[in-house]
Amino acid sequence: MIIDVLYLLNKNNLYYMNNKEKFELEYTVNASATLLYYRISNPAGLEEWFADRVTVNNKKFKFIWSESEQIAELLEKKSNLYAKFRWIDSEEDTYFEMRIIKQELSGDVGLLITDFASVDEKSDTEDMWDEQIQELRQTLGV
Repeated sequence: MIIDVLYLLNKNNLYYMNNKEKFELEYTVNASATLLYYRISNPAGLEEWFADRVTVNNKKFKFIWSESEQIAELLEKKSNLYAKFRWIDSEEDTYFEMRIIKQELSGDVGLLITDFASVDEKSDTEDMWDEQIQELRQTLGV
């Protein structure tokens, strides 16, 4: 009976950990695709707005902030279009992507962020992206 309870607890925790939902956020940035691509795919560009320090070794990007660090694997990128990463400690089917878009009605250039979060973390994750994009805009002077 104890083994059954432990199995159910582990099974439920596994389900909870994998219970992240995909969401997208769209931001107007109004900078050239070349400038944006440099800032979403290059360690020096990411240091300007996303993390205090970024190093790369064989597609593994180490993001360092004052209190923490995380490593993400660069899954794919396409010049002047997008960069897609996966945190190495996250589930295999999750990722975060920064995609350069041209908004249809206005013609403005923007970023489409795709990320994953659990229901109780989604609001905080959206707030984090809002802050990071504001930092990016300030870096670009827009």
